[in-house]
Amino acid sequence: QVQLKESGGKLVQAGDSLRLSCAASGRTDDISTMGWFRQTPGKDREFVSRLDWNSGRTDYDDSVKGRFTISKDNAKNTVYLQMDSLKREDTGIYYCAASNKGWVFSARWYDYWGQGTQVSVSS
Repeated sequence: QVQLKESGGKLVQAGDSLRLSCAASGRTDDISTMGWFRQTPGKDREFVSRLDWNSGRTDYDDSVKGRFTISKDNAKNTVYLQMDSLKREDTGIYYCAASNKGWVFSARWYDYWGQGTQVSVSS
């Protein structure tokens, strides 16, 4: 089992920056990919970014490419999502997730999820 706990979400203004954290515990050696997803009312969770737990390879949705950066602190088993130049459309509940199924993209391949953290961007 892997436990995930997100933090860092809050209300900010458009153009601001925010950093989300996701602390992983438990069987972290089983993790292959860590992902960030976001969800807005009435919509499915959408992919934001992912990171290969072992190699550090990263990937981003086109909507956040160039503005968001995913990274990992190996000593703390914590993954970060640095969000710059925030836009209103970035508003949502952000979830981190862990998979042990390789370099995966779709939410359905992630087995472990945090509780989510709310990011609200006002104009």
